[in-house]
This record gives sequence, structure tokens and C-alpha cells, in this order.
Amino acid sequence: MVWVPLRTTRTDRRAPLRAPATRCTTMSLEWLMDWSWSLDGLRDFIATGIQSFRDCDATALAAVACLLVLFVWYCYHVGREQPRAYATVNALMQSAEANGVQNGYVYCHSPECVRCTHHDGLNQKLYHNLQEYAKRYSWSGMGRIHKGIREQGRYLNSRPSIQKPEVFFLPDLPTMPYFSRDAQKHDVELLERNFQTILCEFETLYKAFSNCSLPQGWKMNSTPSGEWFTFYLVNQGMCVPRNCRRCPRTYRLLGSLRTCIGNNVFGNACISVLSPGTVIAEHYGPTNIRIRCHLGLKTPSNCELVVGGEPQCWAEGRCLLFDDSFLHTAFHEGPPEEGPRVVFMVDLWHPNVAAAERQALDFIFAPGR
Repeated sequence: MVWVPLRTTRTDRRAPLRAPATRCTTMSLEWLMDWSWSLDGLRDFIATGIQSFRDCDATALAAVACLLVLFVWYCYHVGREQPRAYATVNALMQSAEANGVQNGYVYCHSPECVRCTHHDGLNQKLYHNLQEYAKRYSWSGMGRIHKGIREQGRYLNSRPSIQKPEVFFLPDLPTMPYFSRDAQKHDVELLERNFQTILCEFETLYKAFSNCSLPQGWKMNSTPSGEWFTFYLVNQGMCVPRNCRRCPRTYRLLGSLRTCIGNNVFGNACISVLSPGTVIAEHYGPTNIRIRCHLGLKTPSNCELVVGGEPQCWAEGRCLLFDDSFLHTAFHEGPPEEGPRVVFMVDLWHPNVAAAERQALDFIFAPGR
């Protein structure tokens, strides 16, 4: 069956001869008005399109071809020169199996690690990393980082004893021992809404404890007295896959946090347990670019955190934010029958570190660099 034209003749509908630049549009409109779908009409439409293409301006075609070639070259160049990707916390899990994981805890084996090694060439190494980043991206927004690396020795040596980050000090950040909940409001509220989820997964883990052995995945830390255990999901920017699989909902929660540090050596997420009678020795954290968040899971009486000489108490289901580059300690002096003090700890970006600075610091302090 063949459809016939809607009009008896096409010659009556033809417009006067037009310039080549508008011929394609005119013929297409004529075809849509005068013809329904038939084999003859389709043939005429294709022929008209080919003729219109031939009538196009050669200069325009050359410009389009040049743009296409430039686009292909750009895609190739970016793909070849792009620095290694720094994945989110979720993506780290797939590559961490082969990276020195012992009993659920990542041990650094690199003598060049900027987080774990102190040597005279540290500043030169950091500056080299910054130059590499700027070469691939931009120097824009790198003023404070450049200043901090160039004068790192002076900053660390001249800091008052109340705040002495051990590895890297970023200048011109607001300095205070504790931060309000509004400093990272979204992440604080998200953690507190999931308090019961994290607590349930901790209780499942804690059932494996006994008096004779340390369960798989837990790490015992050195303390002057008592016992301090940690169960890491992310340790120094490295995901601990076995532990994450045992806390799947808590692990997925980390991927929903907007300011979690997951791509550099200053980022950690763990469950921290203090048994009754435990005192953690006073110490400094490695940097001031982060704030440490403690979500209280179990908070017996007579437990305190002291940062910069200021004491604070944890509360169940509530977050406590502090700058661990200040001298700090914690202790649990409650009675044994009240059980351990338990917090979920996660490192968040300092709210005054800009987005461009975060990206650069992830590159400079990437795990294993």
C-alpha cells in the first residue's frame, strides 16, 4: 500500500529559488507539509538533504571539522596527562586489600611517608608535591599552603606549647580547642541521626571480646594505665576492608558525610573504647587542617576529654568537635560496673579550609606519596 501526496500538485506550493544557506530548511518544511510517509517521499527527502549538504558553505564545514579535531585532541591529552584519581572513601575499599593490613590496622611501610616520617627533606618533599599539583591544576588558591610549606619549620618551632601539630601547620586558620556543632552542621546531624545504627554495630563487635585475646580487627594502643582499643574503618586515608565489611551501615554512612577526610593521611574513622581506669597520655595531633568529631556511644560517669587545658564530657548520641593539634588527653575514671567509654571518631575538614585547598592537600598528602 502506498500513500499519495496530500496535494494534487507540488508546483503550486513551490517558493521562488532561495539562497543555498536556507535551502535545507525550506525544502524540509515543504516536504513535511506536502508529503506523508511514502517510499517516493522518503527518497526525495534524502536527495534534498544530500543536495543541501553539498550547497553548504565550505568554510563552515572546515570550521566544524577543526573543532571536532580539537575536541578529540583535548580528550586524548586530558586522559593521558590526568593525575591519578583520588577516590572517595567508598572507592578506597577496593584497593586497600594489598596495602599492609595487619589485624585490621594499616601499618605504613614507606620510609618516605610524610605522615609517619620526620626528616630534614620533608619540606622539600612537600614543596615538590605542591609544584606537581600546581603544574597539573593551578596555583590559584594555593597561597596559604605555599606559605605553610615554605615556613613550616618556623611555624612548628614557634608555636606555643598549647598547640603544636607534629607534621603540618596551615597558617591563618582560626584557632580554638573546641568547635561548635554548627562548624560542620550537616555531618554532625547526620551522625547523630544514625546513633542507634552505629551503636548496634559496635555492640555486635564488642561481643567478641574476651579476657584472653584481642579480637580480629581491633588494635590496642599504648597508655600509662588501663586499656584503649580502636577499631578502624579508615586509617590514615586507607580503608580497612575487613573491618568495613563487619560494620556495613556505618561504613556506608561515611560516604554520605560531606566533609569527611578520606583521601589523605590525616583522615581516620574508628570506634574508640576506653576501659575503666584508663588514661591517655597528653599528645598532639599531626595537623590543624582537620577537626576531630567524637559521637558518644557509651558515656559512663567520670569520663572527660581535655583539649588545650579545657575539659569537656561526652554525651550519648551527641557529637563533640575539637582540634586535636592542641595538647589533649582523655581518661575514664568511672566505676568498672558502668563499663567502657565508647565513641565513634571521624576526622572532618576544618571549616575554613577552602575547596581548592582541600583538593591540593589530598594530592600532597595522599597515602603512600
